[in-house]
Amino acid sequence: MSNQHIASAFDRDLETIQARIMKMGGLVERAISDAARSLETRDEELAEEVRGRDKAIDILEEEINEEAARVIALRAPTAGDLRLVLSVIKISANLERIGDYAKNMAKRTSILAQMSPVNGSPAALRRMAREVEAMLKDVLDAYIQRDINLAHEVMQRDQDVDQMYNAIFREFLTFMMEDPRNITACMHLHFIAKNTERMGDHVTSIAEQVIYLVSGAMPDDPRPKGDQTSTNPSIAPTS
Repeated sequence: MSNQHIASAFDRDLETIQARIMKMGGLVERAISDAARSLETRDEELAEEVRGRDKAIDILEEEINEEAARVIALRAPTAGDLRLVLSVIKISANLERIGDYAKNMAKRTSILAQMSPVNGSPAALRRMAREVEAMLKDVLDAYIQRDINLAHEVMQRDQDVDQMYNAIFREFLTFMMEDPRNITACMHLHFIAKNTERMGDHVTSIAEQVIYLVSGAMPDDPRPKGDQTSTNPSIAPTS
């Protein structure tokens, strides 16, 4: 009976951690969506809400880390259970970083709202953010369902986000060359685009953790990357 009680308590601990991961994922999905919408509609109030809600995401990460540390110390999990605990720590860290990027997008919205809009750019950025949001939703589904195939699919879709970023970056260069008055706004928009591309990278990291959780090994293949701005000197951004 004692062993059964310990096993039952351990299962409840794992369920608590996973419930927090899903809650955190839901908050991050909403942050991406609202940040992109606030940029497109120049809604400073919504942008401020996104910034304010980021604290809840940070708190959840702290709670997950504390609970995971407690489980490791008290339960001494092995094999698959240990992989689960280690995976949720890394997944929560990636979710927290995605939330930070969404918050940064919202911060720049207030600045851009005071400038003349750059034709079509906010809508393009929102499309890119929607793809990242869809990837995040699917990778969380892959985590819950322990679906390696879906996790691999999400990793492949990061190339689409990279290609969107490349196209947007070239567009910003054109706008800046055509009219120097666009430079400041385009620089802010470029930072938003790059942050969104990095969100996709963090979603890919979550997909890798799903694969590790299920298979016990990280993916062998190198990550597919379509971001050419760091390898092509003619379009590389300057620091």
